[in-house]
Amino acid sequence: MSAYQDLLAGLPGEPKTWLVTGVAGFIGCNLLETLLRLDQRVVGLDNFATGHRHNLEQIRAAVTPAQWARFRFIEGDIRSLADCRAACAEVDGKRVDYVLHQAALGSVPRSLEDPITTNGVNIDGFLHMLVAARDTGVRRFVYAASSSTYGDHPALPKIEDRIGKPLSPYAVTKLVNELYADVFARAYDFRTIGLRYFNIFGPHQDPEGAYAAVVPKWVSAMIRGEPVYINGDGETSRDFCYIANTVQANLLAATTDLPEATNQVYNVAVGDRTTLNDLFFAIRDLLAARFPHLRDFQPTYRDFRAGDVRHSQADIGKARDLLGYAPTHRIDEGLREAMDWYVADLAPHP
Repeated sequence: MSAYQDLLAGLPGEPKTWLVTGVAGFIGCNLLETLLRLDQRVVGLDNFATGHRHNLEQIRAAVTPAQWARFRFIEGDIRSLADCRAACAEVDGKRVDYVLHQAALGSVPRSLEDPITTNGVNIDGFLHMLVAARDTGVRRFVYAASSSTYGDHPALPKIEDRIGKPLSPYAVTKLVNELYADVFARAYDFRTIGLRYFNIFGPHQDPEGAYAAVVPKWVSAMIRGEPVYINGDGETSRDFCYIANTVQANLLAATTDLPEATNQVYNVAVGDRTTLNDLFFAIRDLLAARFPHLRDFQPTYRDFRAGDVRHSQADIGKARDLLGYAPTHRIDEGLREAMDWYVADLAPHP
């Protein structure tokens, strides 16, 4: 039995209180669903800047009324220290055991257009959550780091202790998060773990807007017969990681009892590389059986996008060795599992 299987078997018998920031967002609501299904108590914080109320409603419909009753939602902003303190406060004598900090403004292009707001949310907000969690005695603070931290370092696969210079304001903010977490470990003996996400995809991911992630955006466009744009020649490659792997990494990081596993950063990925061209045809082939207009559908190529790295692939050995992380889904498995949700959620309704 894997470390994660052991954890899933044991958690329902020992319910804890988890704070998920950005709970109405893509990763946050998937964490919420998993935790509620495991009969955990969950506090959620979100200001709906990028998250959606309908994500919470979908989770409510997916769990039992008794499980949903274990969820307490706070509409608030991590840029407010008071909101962060309120989220960490005791309820009915129960304090928050673990923080899973997902709230952030993602997107390299958004940060290039508006670095000030990105800085305010991702750095000021992060520091507020660190302070609130430290002051209320949270056991473990797990936060969403980013593969963008590797910057211009050319080596593949990416290894946690070898990074280059950031290529965007967003990458700067994620690097600063890691620096703050390290300082809090040294100065206050506050236990943190950073998870460097690599191109996460799966259900509840928003396909709309200029900064939408590539998988849901392409699925949505293909279903509607709209152009699918590939930046560059399509040979840019990424380590696409299904959301179930990400949920696994968060829960393992929060609950590990290995002292040497804390105050670290880990890659959360699969260890593969998939080109944008390969991704396009994988999605098209999965959809073509349901949507005949896609059988000969082709992408539209355009210029490379500023701030993007050419290739990305993770070494996941550190997470495997110290956390027991073992991805359950590679990209094809993740796409197949997610496709029913994508079609139901993204296809036009009569």
